[in-house]
Amino acid sequence: MPTFMQLLTRADISTLELLIGSSSVSLLGLVDDTLINGDSLRNILNDLRSPAELLGDKQAWPELVDLLNPREANELAQDCEADENCNPWEYLKKLNITSKRSLSECVYNYFSVTPPSVVVEERRLPSDEIIPSYGLFPHQRNAALRVQAKIEDREQRVVLHMPTGSGKTRTAMHVICEHLSARPSSVVIWLAYSEELCEQAASEFECAWAALGNRPLTLNRYWGGYDSDITNIQDGLIVAGLAKAYSRVISDLPFGARLGETVSLIIIDEAHQAVAPTYRLLLECLQVAGRRSSILGLTATPGRSWDDLDADRELSAFFDNQKVTLRVDGYTSSVDYLIDEGYLARPSYRNLMYDSGVETTDADLERIRTGLDIPMSVLESLGEDAQRNLRIICEIEAMSSSHSRILVFAPSVENSKLLATALEAHGRIAARSVSGNTPLYDRQRFISWFKADSSESRVLCNYGVLTTGFDAPRTSAVVIARPTKSLVLYSQMVGRATRGTKAGGNKAAEIVTVVDTSLPGFRGLAESFINWEDAGWDSI
Repeated sequence: MPTFMQLLTRADISTLELLIGSSSVSLLGLVDDTLINGDSLRNILNDLRSPAELLGDKQAWPELVDLLNPREANELAQDCEADENCNPWEYLKKLNITSKRSLSECVYNYFSVTPPSVVVEERRLPSDEIIPSYGLFPHQRNAALRVQAKIEDREQRVVLHMPTGSGKTRTAMHVICEHLSARPSSVVIWLAYSEELCEQAASEFECAWAALGNRPLTLNRYWGGYDSDITNIQDGLIVAGLAKAYSRVISDLPFGARLGETVSLIIIDEAHQAVAPTYRLLLECLQVAGRRSSILGLTATPGRSWDDLDADRELSAFFDNQKVTLRVDGYTSSVDYLIDEGYLARPSYRNLMYDSGVETTDADLERIRTGLDIPMSVLESLGEDAQRNLRIICEIEAMSSSHSRILVFAPSVENSKLLATALEAHGRIAARSVSGNTPLYDRQRFISWFKADSSESRVLCNYGVLTTGFDAPRTSAVVIARPTKSLVLYSQMVGRATRGTKAGGNKAAEIVTVVDTSLPGFRGLAESFINWEDAGWDSI
């Protein structure tokens, strides 16, 4: 029986192209045509995909089966319980080896392949009792005190506006702990749209209450697979996923009313979403008991877009036009202060101008003009533009000489894979790709690889998964190759590289934005921070 690597030595260039991806191989040819040979392609394939992953890939599996000789095909088919008279190749190609553990073990053993590690997620009890160091910087303390003064009055709504990396979550936790400490029987609920943000909030509260709390308190997790019993909670914090809380409340309105009787403060992470229908309905259900809780919104960008003032005014009105923002004596811009003091890295912005060959129809332009963001069909077309990809690759390779960690935001899942493949294959820089489609084990492995303490330059390409709940302070450069109309999303992407030295990050950060000249552009971080000052907010 052959080992998996022995099997791959039989693959010709066309088969290797199918296993790697024809788009990736075509791009490799443009980058360096000497890479298009059997040995190089086999090495590239080995670097990018594990044997276990290839064997479990429904598209790759039939190509691998074709590489078996008659004796091997018969042996493996018999091991997999085939009838003696069947065509072994046809039988094997129809197998879904990931459908049965015994079947996958049989195939892995035949090719001497180590099975993929099973990721066992750390599961915590839905309810933890936390037994009560967690200080604030002066600018955070000042903001926390102003928020506390406002929400002490019942039925108040206010936004806490602090740039990414300046500690708004930590500041909010001080507000929550002060609020709960002053009320021996009260419930605070924290709402967030993603599991990563929920986990971040729960972990942060554990640290905060252990240092600041004045009694044992229950932390209730209510998102994803967590099902804490929050039916009759009288005291503590609930961290809830928006989708799960919304689903529960609309299916059981009395539950929402009962919960509203004890909830005295609602936190909305990423406050720009507060006027979305799901949040609005959920908040109304929580407040049908005749008492209105105070609502605190958290955001680095207190608006929904950069070119729709009406939408921003709607958000401002929802929070009664009340916003607490950082104030620092001697500075007109708190961002300048945070940079000068090392809380944020000093960013430099460069635009990589590109006249895309992608043709946008009148219908596309209308969707871009009226929609919330760039249509996926346009993003995918940009990702398929070979010349655009070549410019991005050359730019990243040049940046790798001065940056050890570079994060790339791609316009599509396939483009993220393609860029990582080309960078890795060219041999000048180590690169990986993650997206929502990446298996959990591989995603964790690639992110750990990116965060690891290594002196080599590493690039992590991604689509749609690393804008929030991801913290890699060593990241000193970001390439934004994914256009967006959302200044919130753009600021989140920029923020991945702007952790300052006091937050374990860098003195400086480089932000390269690929500006497709036919699509909306972007503005700087400092301008993003003050972009909504004309949207009706009253700074407190």
